[in-house]
Amino acid sequence: MKGALAVFDESVGSGMAGLLVDGRLVDLMFDPASDDPRPRPEAIYRGILERPLKGMHGAILRLPDGQKAFLKDAKGLSPGTPIVVQVSTFADEGKAAPVARKLLFKSRYAIVTPANPGINVARSIRDEEERERLLEIAHGCLDDGDEGLILRSACENEDSDTISSDIANMLEMCRTVLAGGDGTSPELLLDAPSAAVRAWRDWDEPDQVENAVGSFERSGILDYMDEALLDRAELGNSAWISVEPTRALVAIDVNSGGDFSPGAALKTNLAACKEVSRQLLLRGLGGQVLIDFAPVNKKDRVKIEAALRAALRRDGVDTIIAGWTPLGNLELQRKRERFSLREAMK
Repeated sequence: MKGALAVFDESVGSGMAGLLVDGRLVDLMFDPASDDPRPRPEAIYRGILERPLKGMHGAILRLPDGQKAFLKDAKGLSPGTPIVVQVSTFADEGKAAPVARKLLFKSRYAIVTPANPGINVARSIRDEEERERLLEIAHGCLDDGDEGLILRSACENEDSDTISSDIANMLEMCRTVLAGGDGTSPELLLDAPSAAVRAWRDWDEPDQVENAVGSFERSGILDYMDEALLDRAELGNSAWISVEPTRALVAIDVNSGGDFSPGAALKTNLAACKEVSRQLLLRGLGGQVLIDFAPVNKKDRVKIEAALRAALRRDGVDTIIAGWTPLGNLELQRKRERFSLREAMK
């Protein structure tokens, strides 16, 4: 990634990684504290079905260390049944962790999907010759297995041996985990990836990497983290947004400041779309998000929604734009796959 610097610094906390582009922090990853017992997204468990939830077609599962999980689709399963599940999102303290039976084994170049056979190549790779090359590599690696495979955008123009090795490692991990599915007690089969692993896996290759004690302070990331703990984020020209997480939702208010010129509200809202995506990433926020944009004509909502959709697509976190409320707010549903910065800095 041109103009990008990936920074790792163990002195700040257990597992933190920051990505700077042209000197500005655009992403921040961090691990929960080691004494936080909550199951982490992407971890895979053998859970034991404890009790079905009648009317919801779901069930509560028993996990190791007294933790609980909620499985949405448990129709036909009875208490005591062992089930291999993957944690979907972070749960609030004291709540059961949402889990799914559809497993994903994700690495930098490939995603192995044991429940979905077939090979797919990232749509961002458009060159037909390159797509054919990648499909040939994938077919050679699957070795008549039943697993499915998604080749990620990082594969484009990458060395064939590097891709093949990555796929082989993911396949071996997948088969090892599934082989451990039988048993009568809950067990952690695969731990969640650390912040450093997720950074290597999900960030485009940066121009520079810095990994030394004090890197966060020298690069200015600590200052950015302090700013991300505030309710207010500046947009420039006196415009700003407020970001206020509550237990029920994340409330975001867009303010154009003292600019009352024609088109100021729309200009502010379009600038806010990029900053909303950035702030949600830096703060590790997800769940229901409600955005109160500066007042504009209804015909301008299409432009705002398109700008926000583009910004959210780039940040890589699954987000659904649910639509506009009768009061003119925009609702989002965002996967809660990251640990909150506010919790991490307590």
